[in-house]
Amino acid sequence: MDLALLRTFIAVYRAGSLTRAATLLGLSQPAVTGQIRSLERQLGRPLFIRRARGVTPTSAADELAHKTAPHIDALLEITESDSADITARRTLHLGGPPEFTTLRVLPALAPLVLDGLAVRTTFGTAEELFTGLSVSHYDLAITTSRPRGRLLTATPLCDEEHVLIAAPRWAARLGTSLLRASGGPAVLHRALEPVPVIEVHESLPLVTSYWAAVFDAPIAASGTIIAPDLRAVLACVMAGSGLAVLPRYLCMEALDKGEVVALLEPPVPPLRTYFLVVRTGTLASHLARAHDWLLRAAVDW
Repeated sequence: MDLALLRTFIAVYRAGSLTRAATLLGLSQPAVTGQIRSLERQLGRPLFIRRARGVTPTSAADELAHKTAPHIDALLEITESDSADITARRTLHLGGPPEFTTLRVLPALAPLVLDGLAVRTTFGTAEELFTGLSVSHYDLAITTSRPRGRLLTATPLCDEEHVLIAAPRWAARLGTSLLRASGGPAVLHRALEPVPVIEVHESLPLVTSYWAAVFDAPIAASGTIIAPDLRAVLACVMAGSGLAVLPRYLCMEALDKGEVVALLEPPVPPLRTYFLVVRTGTLASHLARAHDWLLRAAVDW
C-alpha cells in the first residue's frame, strides 16, 4: 500500500474536509480526492461519507486511522529529521492562544532556547490548532479544550482563575465593599447591569461563563467594546471603559497596583484548564523535553 495515500488519508481524517486537507498538504482538491478514491478501491470499502460541509469518516476509516496514524507520524518525523540539519531537528513548532502563549509559555521555554532549541510560534483557536497539529504543522499545541478521538493526546497543564474586574471609579460607584458585606452576589449581579461590558468576542465567552458559574444567571448586556486580545481588554478596563472577566495571571500586576479592582471574590472562583496537546505517539527528543519542561513550570502558575 502506498504510504503517500495513507498520509493523505490521515490528513483528510483529521481535517474533516477534502478541501482543508488539500490546503494543508499543498495539493489540489482533485488530487486529494483521487488519492482517497484509490485507497478506497485498494481496501474495497468506503472511508468517508461526503457531506455538504466536509466529510464524515466511516467505521472503516476510524479503524484504519487508529492503526496507522501513529506510524505515519513517526515515519514523517524520521524523514523530516533525516532531510534537515541539526538546527531544524531542534525546532519546536508551537501553537497556542496569543496571550497565554506570550506571557506564560514562551518565557518558560527561555532556558531551553539558551540550550539550543529554536521555537516557531503560531496563534490560533483550539480547532485551528487541532487541525494544524494533526497534519504536522505544529509539534505541540496549548488549548483550553480537549481534542476528540485518539489521534491527539492532551495532558492537563494548569488552571487559570477568572476574575471580574473594573477600574476603581466603577468599584466606588457600585459601593463594592458594602455589597460584599451585606448583599452578596445577587445584589452585585443587579448592580452590574448598567456597567459597559468589554470582551474578546461578540458571544461574550468569558463573561457568560462567569455569570453562569457565580450568579447562576445569564448576562443581559451585550458587549460595548469587543477586542480580540485579552491585553487590549485589560487596557480598556484600566482606562475606565467598563468591566471584564480576565485570567488572574493577566491582570495580577494591575490588581496589585490598584489600577483595577476585583468586584467580587467568590468562594469557588471560575477556572479554565489549559492542555498540552501532541499527536499520539510523538513525544520524543526535543518535543518531550519541552513538554516536560512546561509541565514543571506550570506548577508555579
